[in-house]
Amino acid sequence: MSKLTELKRKRSSYKSKLTQFKTYFSRISTCEKPNPVQISDLNLRLAKIEEWYSEYDALQIEIESCLEISDVDCEKEYKYREELESEYFAVVGSAREWVSRLTSAQHDEGASASSAAGTVLTAAVRAVHLELVTELSTEAFLAALNRFVARRGKPDLIHSDNGTNFVGAANEISKFLKSNCDDISSKSAEQSIQFRFSPAYSPHFNGLAESSVKAIKHHLKRVLSLANLTYEEMYTVLVGIEGILNSRPLTPLSSDPNDFIPLTPSHFLIGRTLTMLPSPQMDLEETTRICALPRYRRAQILTQHFWNRYYMEYISDLRKRLKWKRSNGGELRTGDLVVVKDDRLPPNRWLLGRVTRLYPGCDGIARVADVTTATGVLRRAYNRLCLLPTEDILELDVPTRGTC
Repeated sequence: MSKLTELKRKRSSYKSKLTQFKTYFSRISTCEKPNPVQISDLNLRLAKIEEWYSEYDALQIEIESCLEISDVDCEKEYKYREELESEYFAVVGSAREWVSRLTSAQHDEGASASSAAGTVLTAAVRAVHLELVTELSTEAFLAALNRFVARRGKPDLIHSDNGTNFVGAANEISKFLKSNCDDISSKSAEQSIQFRFSPAYSPHFNGLAESSVKAIKHHLKRVLSLANLTYEEMYTVLVGIEGILNSRPLTPLSSDPNDFIPLTPSHFLIGRTLTMLPSPQMDLEETTRICALPRYRRAQILTQHFWNRYYMEYISDLRKRLKWKRSNGGELRTGDLVVVKDDRLPPNRWLLGRVTRLYPGCDGIARVADVTTATGVLRRAYNRLCLLPTEDILELDVPTRGTC
C-alpha cells in the first residue's frame, strides 16, 4: 500500500467522526430541556472534535504535499478540504451557539435558577471530594472549605445536615458579609455561599451525599482496621480513594465503535480520565502483617485493598437487571460499551470494550459475546460483562434535585 493511499484511508476516519458528531448534535438539539449531563457531554465532544480538526489539518497538508501542482487529484484534494471544512465550521459553530444560547437562557432566569442548574449537574455526576480534618469544629470545616474552593472553585449552594460545625461556618460567613462597608457589599455578596440544612434527625433528606459517605466508610473501616497511619499517610489513602470513586465509568462518551473511553466524574473535574502512578501489585491475602511494610507501601496496599472491594461492589451494581428500562430485556446488543470484569486490574483501571458479536445458544438466547478492547478481542460470558447505561437509561437515574 502506497503512502498516499494509507494517508487517505486514515483521513476517512476523521470524516466519519465528524458525521457522528453531526448526528449526535442533531439529536440533542431537538430536546426541549436537555439535562446537564447532555450539555456537559456535548462540551466534551466539542473539545475532542476541535482536537481532531488540528490532526486532520496536518494530515491533509501531508496529503497535498505528496501531489504535484499540475496533478488532477490536487484540485480534488483542495475541493475535498473546502467541503469538509465548511461542514466542520458549520456544525461546530451551530453547537457553540446552541450551548451559549442555552446557558444565557438559564442565567437570565435568576441566581436561584443558576444555582439549581449547577446543583443538578453535581448531583447527576456525583463526583466526590474528600478532605481530612483533625477535629469537627467550625474552624476545621472553614479550613477544609477554603482548600476546596482553592482547588475546585466556589460553590453556589451547600446542602448539609445540622452539624454544629456546618451551622457555625454559615453564621461566620454571613456575619462577615454583613459587617462589610456599603461600598463593597455588592462585591461581598458575590462571594457568598447559600447553605441549606436538612431537618433535624432526617438524614434521608440528604440521601445523595449520605450514600457516597456510606460507600466510603463501609469499605474504609474494613480496610484501615487497626492500621496506625500518620496524617500524611491517611491523607494519601483518602486522596487515592477519591480518585477511585471519580474514575468509575458512568456512560459511553460517544457511539464511535473505536472509542472505548467512558464518561466519568473526573471528566467534569479535570476534563479527562484519572490515572495513578504505576506500582507493584501485591497479593493482599498473603500480606498479613501490614505493619511490617515500609510506610509508603502501607498507603499503597490500603488503597489497593479499597479498590478491590469497591471494584467488586460497583461491578455488581452495574449488573443489576434493566429489563424495565430496555425494550429487549436488558440483553447486550452489538456496539454496546461494556465493562469487562477482571480481578487483576490495578486501581483506577477499568477494562472497557465494544460488543462486536453475540453467540446465541440452542434456545436462541445469547450468553457469550466477543468484545473488542484497546488490546484485542476477548470472548467472555455474560456474567463477566457489565453494560454501561446509555442516555435513555441514565436520564431515568438523574435526580431532578441535588446537592453541591
